[in-house]
Amino acid sequence: MNLIKNNWKGTSLCLCIAVPSWFLGKQFPIIGGAVIAILAGMIITIFIKNKAPFETGIKFTSKKILQWAVILLGFGLNLNVILETGKQSLPIILSTISASLIIAFVLHKAIHIPGKISTLIGVGSSICGGSAIAATAPVIDADDEEVAQAISVIFFFNVLAALIFPTLGKLIGFSTVSGEAFGIFAGTAVNDTSSVTAAASTWDNMWGLGSATLDTAVTVKLTRTLAIIPITLALAFFRTQKEKASGTEGKKVSLKQIFPMFILYFIAASVITTVAVSCGVDSGIFSPVKELSKFFIVLAMSAIGLNTDIIKLVRTGGKPIVMGFCCWTGITAVSLTMQHIMGLW
Repeated sequence: MNLIKNNWKGTSLCLCIAVPSWFLGKQFPIIGGAVIAILAGMIITIFIKNKAPFETGIKFTSKKILQWAVILLGFGLNLNVILETGKQSLPIILSTISASLIIAFVLHKAIHIPGKISTLIGVGSSICGGSAIAATAPVIDADDEEVAQAISVIFFFNVLAALIFPTLGKLIGFSTVSGEAFGIFAGTAVNDTSSVTAAASTWDNMWGLGSATLDTAVTVKLTRTLAIIPITLALAFFRTQKEKASGTEGKKVSLKQIFPMFILYFIAASVITTVAVSCGVDSGIFSPVKELSKFFIVLAMSAIGLNTDIIKLVRTGGKPIVMGFCCWTGITAVSLTMQHIMGLW
């Protein structure tokens, strides 16, 4: 009951945006419901003078409902396809993560961006946006202002990616009869899971691919998300060594706190599908579940839009925005280059 009591206002506001966005997305598939929901949320949030009553529900929708959407996507996905897609994309994932971290380090030194913000933006850009920032912040002892600024920068380029990448994919010649190339591109080049799903859903809507692109993009993104674990543990190790050298005690890191548990549920859903299909169950039985997943994505996108304060970001961003832009463009260039080298487009 507390869950409903605390979240119903914000979730209801998101629903009021998501429902018309969902139907408009059906009418204008080249834009898609996810992008419409983001834009509507960004506009509506400007006119909400007191957002406090809605904040917990908006946060719940942008995080938990998005995770539920990803889990539901697992239904209808064959586990063998997931493993093959993850393995195929691994060289691109490692290249993009390395590129983002290197760019963040170089800019930290070159234009004197504070170390903690640089780390948060570098990790957020390279792995999974807000989730990576949330996992990394306590490890490096970042304060709330640093976390908020880093997340704002990441969200800004998330929204740009969701709006721009489908058109970019068409211009550079990604296949429009298969979702593989654009799905891998979205999964490796877009920062946060929210915008990965938005961009992939838009591509599916543009070319009538069902959920082919979305399936590929989410699988690649979840493979990339697992990098939270080694990177966060490495940061914890370096911090511990530094604090030992200075005579202070290092903070312990709990694997349970940093591990993205919803990935396990996504895999479990795909195991159920794989077993069911192998036993002769028609895969079409999972279609309503995947359709619900797509609506949940639109719902989560409305919350992302409501959480994006473009005016505040532009006023206070400065050097972090420059870093976010450089990481974003660097990841995009490396992803496209690696796909071209591997013959994926």
